[in-house]
Amino acid sequence: MFITLEGPEGSGKTSHIPLLVEFLRGEGYAVFSTREPGGTSISEQIRDILHDLKNTEMHPRTETLLYQAARAQIVEQVIQPRLAAGEIVISDRYYDSTIAYQGYGHQQDLEQVRGLVRYATGGLTPDLTILLDLDVEVGLRRKKQNQSEWNRMDDHEVKFYERVRAGYLEMVKAEPQRWVVVNSEQKWDDVQAELKKVILEKLTR
Repeated sequence: MFITLEGPEGSGKTSHIPLLVEFLRGEGYAVFSTREPGGTSISEQIRDILHDLKNTEMHPRTETLLYQAARAQIVEQVIQPRLAAGEIVISDRYYDSTIAYQGYGHQQDLEQVRGLVRYATGGLTPDLTILLDLDVEVGLRRKKQNQSEWNRMDDHEVKFYERVRAGYLEMVKAEPQRWVVVNSEQKWDDVQAELKKVILEKLTR
C-alpha cells in the first residue's frame, strides 16, 4: 500500500511519520518511509537546488520540472520496487504537493501540471492520502517557532499559502475516496492517534 501525507507549512507531517512507521512495524507490517523531494541521491541533489534561498530567480516552470525530475527518480528507484516487494510505503509529500504549490500556489495551468505529474510518476497514485490541515498563519508561525528548516518554498507571501491550502481542499473534494482530512491544529498526540486510526482502518478493509 502506498500512503502519502500532505499539508502546508507547519502541519507536522515530518514529525509524525517516524512514529507511524514504528507503530505499523509493531503491528507486523513491513514499512518504508521516504520524502519528497528527495529519497535518492539524485533527488536529494535536486532538493538542494529547489530549497536554496539564493535561487530567488527560479521560474515556476523550472521549479515544476525540477520537482518532476526528483519524483521520477524516486518512483522508479525506490517506491515502485518497495511496493512490488509487498511493503507499505509512506511518503512525506508526493505529486499532490506539485498540484497544490506549483499549480494552485503559482497559478499555473492545472491540466499542464497534471500532465507533467502523470509522466513523472508513470501513473502511480497513492492508495491513501492524508491532508494535515491547519490555518496558514498558524502553520507558518509553528514552523518559525520550531526552528525547522526554512527554505525557499517557505519564503512566499501568505496569499500564496492560502491558495495552496485552498488547492488541497479542492483536491479532497474531487477525490474523496482517496483523501482523509485530519485537523492538525489539535494536540500533537491527538493528531498522531487519529493518523494511526485512519491508516489501520485502510489496511484492514
